[in-house]
Amino acid sequence: MTDLGLIAVHVAHTPAFVGGVEGLLAEADGPLGYVLVFVLAAIPWFEILLVIPVAIALGMNPVAVGLLAFLGNALPIYGIVAFHRRITAWLDRRRMSADEQSSRTERARRIWDRYGLPGLALAGPIATGIHLAAVIALALGGSGRRVSAWMTVSLALWTVVLVAASAMGASLLGFG
Repeated sequence: MTDLGLIAVHVAHTPAFVGGVEGLLAEADGPLGYVLVFVLAAIPWFEILLVIPVAIALGMNPVAVGLLAFLGNALPIYGIVAFHRRITAWLDRRRMSADEQSSRTERARRIWDRYGLPGLALAGPIATGIHLAAVIALALGGSGRRVSAWMTVSLALWTVVLVAASAMGASLLGFG
């Protein structure tokens, strides 16, 4: 992973980063907030694990947040599948030695070896992010159709769980 990639991963896990997402969503009124949910969910490192809880804690409609976050996170997967040969070729040109591969990639490979495509898809949102999981699944030989299907199922399950947990948590804590 490049230095920029390592910086992005570090920043994505800092409270200031979460606050930036919260600030963006809090400042957006009405429909613009929901458009931002869709857009932010499509961006790696934001994705549904961050966007859904923040948006629901800010009082946005949980069903609309869930639907838009799911669509925003799922649609790039179909682009990744459609262009995976080009993406893989680009990654191969940039690939470092085996010693320099990122921990996320290694984690994904271990999950793939042990649980296959279903395991990688279901663990993807937490282990690597769903977009990187899709790229890795394709690079390891998963068919585009199966990768699309499993990543979509995984995102649907994660979205339902995150919306339910976030709505319950926001209600219990008095947010929204």
